[in-house]
Amino acid sequence: MKVKYLFACVAVACPAFAAAQGVTLYGNFDEYIGYVRSSSGAHVTGLNDGAILRSRLGVRGAEDLGGGLQLKYLLELGLNADSGTAADSSRLFDRQSWIGLATKAGELRAGRQNTEIFMIGGAIDYTERTTFGSVINSFGIPSRYDNDLSWRSPRIGGVEATVHYALPENGGTARGNHPIWQLALDYTRAPFRFGYVGLQASPNDATATVREKIRYHNLYANYRYGQGTLYAAFVRSNNSTANANGNNAGTILSNVSTPNNHFPGTDLNAGRYYHIWQVSADYRIDARLRVGALYGVIDARSDGARSDGVTLGSAAQGGARGASVGGYYDLSRRTLLYGFAAWLKNDPAAGFRFSSSAGPSANLAGDDVNGRRLTGLQLGILHRF
Repeated sequence: MKVKYLFACVAVACPAFAAAQGVTLYGNFDEYIGYVRSSSGAHVTGLNDGAILRSRLGVRGAEDLGGGLQLKYLLELGLNADSGTAADSSRLFDRQSWIGLATKAGELRAGRQNTEIFMIGGAIDYTERTTFGSVINSFGIPSRYDNDLSWRSPRIGGVEATVHYALPENGGTARGNHPIWQLALDYTRAPFRFGYVGLQASPNDATATVREKIRYHNLYANYRYGQGTLYAAFVRSNNSTANANGNNAGTILSNVSTPNNHFPGTDLNAGRYYHIWQVSADYRIDARLRVGALYGVIDARSDGARSDGVTLGSAAQGGARGASVGGYYDLSRRTLLYGFAAWLKNDPAAGFRFSSSAGPSANLAGDDVNGRRLTGLQLGILHRF
């Protein structure tokens, strides 16, 4: 913690030194009042961190090495702005920590990195798939992993490709771990944008009794129509399980970290796949005000025989559907006011909850979520510096 305080002091007191070294110190605060009500009658109101962007403090820099080469790096830590505590007390730079080399043939990076699924949020829906208003966000987003090697191609003919390989770091009793693979393809040519982002992880060979891999596939498309954008997205994934907070409040493969980049392979829910369909649109009323609306469906399905022979039964009551409306108002180039009203209806066997860029510190759980209809409101402010 003392190191975090020192880092904060450097960011505030030494901007001239940082500029001289080619370093950029940056960050943002994002706080909102969140209200969630269940059809059970339960409700909760809280001051939460990170509806759109998790509050953070970061440092990034670059050095020109000549010959078309450039060294790049980024260190970033997350904050709970509502309490002043660290987002992850077990890590200093919990959000990202990587060094890279940019060349004419693409960019190589190594370290803790955001996933391509996380980074493509602006192409998924009008909320950038982070607020109460995004049904895809209620399912969950794989966000970042350790020991990650990535390569990003230059954009050629509108197409950019990215590959990630998160090392399993096998050794000793940990043998049998596997890497986490990612692939992304993005095509952009105004007014269209199309793409695919995907992730796959295998269970640990030494512990697995359920051999199903964890997969997350996302197809997206959007179209700029003048004063706004139309968005469509489809997700197929089996990375959902139960915990004490609800029937779908957990993940099999952690969204933000996992020891040696593996999971035990003992959760029968790995055989249950979900299809998520979502459409949304936004419209810019004037230079400062943008509004949007969204509708999405989470469709639970068993998808035939399990690789380990286990039968999960009917998936007909394990899905959900939701909708939202929202707005953004720019107070300045750096400061944004926002508000969202969202609705989420769980089927009898489902237990999805609202989420944001950071998980709400004030949320409902258990019987107030499972099979319930939820309504949510967010009103907040985002400031970048």
